[in-house]
Amino acid sequence: QVQLVESGGGLVQAGGSLRLSCAAVGSVFSIYSMGWYRQAPGKQREAVATIFSSGRSNYADSVMGRFTISRDNPKNTVYLQMDSLKPEDTAVYYCEATVQHMGDMLPKDYWGQGTQVTVSS
Repeated sequence: QVQLVESGGGLVQAGGSLRLSCAAVGSVFSIYSMGWYRQAPGKQREAVATIFSSGRSNYADSVMGRFTISRDNPKNTVYLQMDSLKPEDTAVYYCEATVQHMGDMLPKDYWGQGTQVTVSS
């Protein structure tokens, strides 16, 4: 089993920055991808950014140029640097990891508990 431990959420004024961290702890053979999703009140969960083991990354259009995802492979940790934050970035942010366990045919998805990001105007 794998646990995703998130940190770094909080309250910030518009235009400010926050950095989220997520560490995958447990039985990990390899991690195919790690990413961040968010869910605002009354809205569906949406993908924010994903980074693959190759280093390739994807971003939602709404955060392109403002958010940067990075990954420390030896530490099984992913980071999300959020700059130029806007009130519409307010949401609960969830870490997700697609993990390959030794002996398993297919990778498994894991989710963190979520961390609140609030951007005041």
